[in-house]
Amino acid sequence: MEFIDLKAQYADLKHAIDTRIQRVLDHGQYIMGPEVRELEERLEAYTAAKHCITVSSGTEALLIALMALGIRPGDEVVTTPFTFVATAEVIALMGAVPVFVDVQADTCNIDPNLLDASITAKTRAIMPVSLYGQVADMDEINAIAERHGLPVIEDAAQSFGATYKGRATCNLSTIGCTSFFPSKPLGCYGDGGAIFTNDDILAKAMREVRVHGQERRYYHTRIGVGGRMDTLQCAIVLAKLDRFDWEIEQRLLAGERYLELLSGVSAVQRLAVRADRTCVWGQFTVQAENREAVLERLKAAGIPTAVHYPVPLHQQPAYRDLCRVSGSLKNAESVAARVFSLPMHPYLDLSTQRRVVQAVLEAIA
Repeated sequence: MEFIDLKAQYADLKHAIDTRIQRVLDHGQYIMGPEVRELEERLEAYTAAKHCITVSSGTEALLIALMALGIRPGDEVVTTPFTFVATAEVIALMGAVPVFVDVQADTCNIDPNLLDASITAKTRAIMPVSLYGQVADMDEINAIAERHGLPVIEDAAQSFGATYKGRATCNLSTIGCTSFFPSKPLGCYGDGGAIFTNDDILAKAMREVRVHGQERRYYHTRIGVGGRMDTLQCAIVLAKLDRFDWEIEQRLLAGERYLELLSGVSAVQRLAVRADRTCVWGQFTVQAENREAVLERLKAAGIPTAVHYPVPLHQQPAYRDLCRVSGSLKNAESVAARVFSLPMHPYLDLSTQRRVVQAVLEAIA
């Protein structure tokens, strides 16, 4: 059993992917080839965002966004402690201070009710994460940010394809950032990512930062990075985009089946999906007590699992002395000790899900 079945996906899309790759090999423009702009235009249309800037990874997307916003050493950026390290990593790389706010116990997303108390004169941005494929409470977050005159960067590395009140993730705030890491809902075969904005000035800045701060060749207007997404990876994402709507439908169906199969099982806490949004299940994550024992039993039963994420960022050695903690982080600490993820991908069938859930029930019992 595959945790994420990229082999089945490739078998299904082999002709389209191979054709796209061969086209790049034929024209030989491996850096900033025509597929780069083609993908950006397709993603602009998909999200309805005015600008899409493809970049070399989801981490680089977040870093470039902070650079374009002019984040400086000593500034504070408010975010969640319960996420992949890249969210806080880019803040620290800018010399800024990650300010951690607790999450909601049922969605694992940042709690907007706690944001006001975290904001100080040093705060320069808010960076919510759309964790596990479900968008955070963006309207509430944006309203607080507007009241304080702050930009919002949505870290949508796990949620591309999800919607919030009928709008697409990545086009819900000042800047949206996503990842095309192979295991993401829309993934390439290496690293890749994209940045979205409706702000012309920010878009220009981010395009320049992406190519070493160049406004034109060998004319550098700002400090930049080598952050381009290569043409081959763009070609692969383009091939997958043609099937992406179907894959999102299958993810939603698989998520609904898991939720139904686990309903009534009090020992397993399911992720709450708000009625006004969709969750594309970047991971299908549940919570349970005695996690390590449960995972050992599932491994023995042949069920692959993963833990996203076992140690919240404020407890990571590299960040203990770099961050500021706003209030209690009891929910983040609790879910970090309880969460584990089950197999999830568009090719997951009902019989496999029944086998997985039965193994979970037996492991917990």
